[in-house]
Amino acid sequence: MTALPDGTIPKLPHGVRLREDKVRGEFILVGPERIFNADGVAREILQRVDGRASIGDIVRQLGEVFAADEAVIRPDVESFLIDLRDKQMVTL
Repeated sequence: MTALPDGTIPKLPHGVRLREDKVRGEFILVGPERIFNADGVAREILQRVDGRASIGDIVRQLGEVFAADEAVIRPDVESFLIDLRDKQMVTL
């Protein structure tokens, strides 16, 4: 996998939203004709995808929240965002 540049700014495209499903007590990523469940880690990443924060910012924030080494979590964050990009649920 090719690493994404630190300054890459992910955002949710028009029509895609992170929503809380209060009936099920979980978060879901909703797009045109698509729904993905967002577990706790996915929710933490997606809540930071605001069209302003770069991947570097998101990784730094997550490193602080989870007291984790940024070098360890960065590949997972990138992989997650690339997967969502491929499904047209995030733009990079």
